[in-house]
Amino acid sequence: AKEATKKIKKAKLYVPQIDCDAKAGKIINPEFIAKCPPGCQDVKYRVYGTDIYASFSSVCGAAIHSGIIDNTGGKILVQKVAGHAGYRGSFSNGVRSLSLPRWRESFLVSEGKPRKGVTYPSTLEYSSSKSTAVKPGKNTWALVLPGTTLEVTQVEKKSSQDVISVPCFPLIFTSLRPQGVGQWLGAPCTHTPLSPRARQPLEDLNPKPLEATSQGNPSCKVDLSFLMDGSWSIGKRRFQLQKQFLSNVAQALGIGSAGDDPSTEFNLKTYANPKDLRNAIEKIPQKGGLSNVGKALSFVNKNFFSDANGNRGGAPNVVVVMVDGWPTDRVEEASRLARESGINIFFVTIEAAAENEKQNVIEPNFVDKAVCRTNGFYSISVPSWFGLHKIVQPLVKRVCDTDRLVCSKTCLNSADIGFVIDGSSSVGTGNFRTVLQFVANISKEFEISDTDTRIGAVQYTYEQRLEFSFDKYSTKQDVLSAIKRISYWSGGTSTGAAISYTSEQLFTKSKPNKRKIMILITDGRSYDDVRVPAMTAHQNGVIAYSIGVAWAAQDELEAIATDPDKEHSFFVDEFDNLYQFVNPLIQNICTEFNSQPRN
Repeated sequence: AKEATKKIKKAKLYVPQIDCDAKAGKIINPEFIAKCPPGCQDVKYRVYGTDIYASFSSVCGAAIHSGIIDNTGGKILVQKVAGHAGYRGSFSNGVRSLSLPRWRESFLVSEGKPRKGVTYPSTLEYSSSKSTAVKPGKNTWALVLPGTTLEVTQVEKKSSQDVISVPCFPLIFTSLRPQGVGQWLGAPCTHTPLSPRARQPLEDLNPKPLEATSQGNPSCKVDLSFLMDGSWSIGKRRFQLQKQFLSNVAQALGIGSAGDDPSTEFNLKTYANPKDLRNAIEKIPQKGGLSNVGKALSFVNKNFFSDANGNRGGAPNVVVVMVDGWPTDRVEEASRLARESGINIFFVTIEAAAENEKQNVIEPNFVDKAVCRTNGFYSISVPSWFGLHKIVQPLVKRVCDTDRLVCSKTCLNSADIGFVIDGSSSVGTGNFRTVLQFVANISKEFEISDTDTRIGAVQYTYEQRLEFSFDKYSTKQDVLSAIKRISYWSGGTSTGAAISYTSEQLFTKSKPNKRKIMILITDGRSYDDVRVPAMTAHQNGVIAYSIGVAWAAQDELEAIATDPDKEHSFFVDEFDNLYQFVNPLIQNICTEFNSQPRN
């Protein structure tokens, strides 16, 4: 017996092997030991942070960067920790880690020895939001709903079954209530057989046979959330119309319902069987109350579009709000925050307020205050619940028109850009105007508004002057006019103090979901230290670009610039050649944006 016990005690832990590109955020286990293979010291395995790493990083790349292993691989211990702000990039052990303003989850990596009292998994559990693609066959179908065609995907006929493959729209159908939303229902994005009933369109509440069509839109790729109106005002029959309207679509998609207190009832992986999904939709109760759209949008913004709920990052995020008449709370602020997070909001208003009812609307013009653009693209008005089926095709075409989903995050609409302009005596009046033209040429390439990219500017000599803040101008024309009005100051060159001033006066007022970009232009060596102020700015999540002209010191430009400094610092001999850096600078900003994860 003693010998058997001894053998059990000496039993070795089986250590699972991971790939070089394995990201901590994709591994569900909160703490694990794993073995990295050889050859992970490669620039294609991105690492974000130093000592503490963003969970979007390559686990093995971070282990090499931290010195736990080398390029030959080895065992490591990984511990998940809370999200972090200001991940610092650095070069260590042959790996260049990148800076990142913030991320929702972090991890620590250490030597691969088990901690006392901790049981480690022999198999790692991975999360995945990938959908399986279906190759188009000879016979293609589109899903037909209430008398019209919903172009969601192509379907390949296989033997006696037609298989539908929706490109992973994690649809959330949500009722609205006085105290917010909750109770999640869902299904994975999978290939789901179309039952005979699913091949039937709906006319009011009475199913009829469905016709085949050759139309389809296999290129439509969005992450889509629906907010259903479950208020008492619509009545039971209209609520049933909503459920019937969505039931066939939900065979391969997620659904949801609302309650007083947000809580998870079951997640997107609970139902894989279309029959179970249809039953789940049918069981959604009309919970009544008021149409609190603002609270519902806030909840979706904070909770739904995450990796855990199937968000794919590269696909546009869309919310379709269905509301009977008008909301019973204010939507403007919640909608603004959602838009700033990159969510495209569509409003479908059914039986809108009549002229004699408009006095009861809490927030006049609520649709215009909620949507991304007030050009009619993001709003559809339906005169009757019984005509809802008529807008399916127009709505889906708009949702799938990704080029017009202007609230989606891009490198041109998601930053707070602060220009730090050298106004010292050595620049001169003529060259200063050339610098301002350079600043204007960069600014006009961005989409500028209070919810898109915002521009601010600081001029400095020995002292500093805030020319205008991020919230001062909200149109491109106003920003360009403000740049043109900046007057030349003249004086000394205290670049370090200017960086500190800009960090305090501009970037502390930056919005949490904006990328903070500082572009500094100088023509000489600073009279004060630039390294400490620049390092502080980097640690606070500021991405710094430095542009030097004439007598600017290369070592200072590199110290000011974010790592890798060679990609964030530029030098030119003459002011008249500044224009050459406009396109490379914008291209660099966009390349870096596209390579970094989004929450």
